[in-house]
Amino acid sequence: MASRLLRGAGALVAQALRARGPNGVAAVRSMASGGGIPTDDEQATGLEREVMMAARKGKDPYNMLAPKAASGTKEDPNLVPSITNKRIVGCICEEDNSAVIWFWLHKGETQRCPSCGTHYKLVPHQLAH
Repeated sequence: MASRLLRGAGALVAQALRARGPNGVAAVRSMASGGGIPTDDEQATGLEREVMMAARKGKDPYNMLAPKAASGTKEDPNLVPSITNKRIVGCICEEDNSAVIWFWLHKGETQRCPSCGTHYKLVPHQLAH
C-alpha cells in the first residue's frame, strides 16, 4: 500500500519537473494569445463565429432574436420572414389564452388572423450562407 502511494507521488513529482523549462522556471501553457483563459472571440469557430460577427454588426442572420413587435393593423402588420412563398403562423390572440390559432400566410397582401383579426404580412428572407 505504501509503495503505491510513493510511486504515485513520485510520478507527480516527475511530471512537475518535466513541466519546468531549462532554467527551472515553470513553463506556462496557455491557449489564449495574451495568456490566461481564452475569450469567446478567440475560441469561436464556424457557425458560432459567424453569428458572433453578425451580432457585432447589429444583424441577425438566422432569426434567433425575437421579431420586432408591430401593432398588427392593416397599415402596420406583423412582418413574418420566409424563404418560400408561404409559411404557417401561430397566433395567440389574447395574452392569457392557452390556445394557438394556426393558419397559412401567403406572399402578397396582408392577411388577418381568423380569430382576432391581427394582420400579418409575409416578407422574403435570404439565408446568410
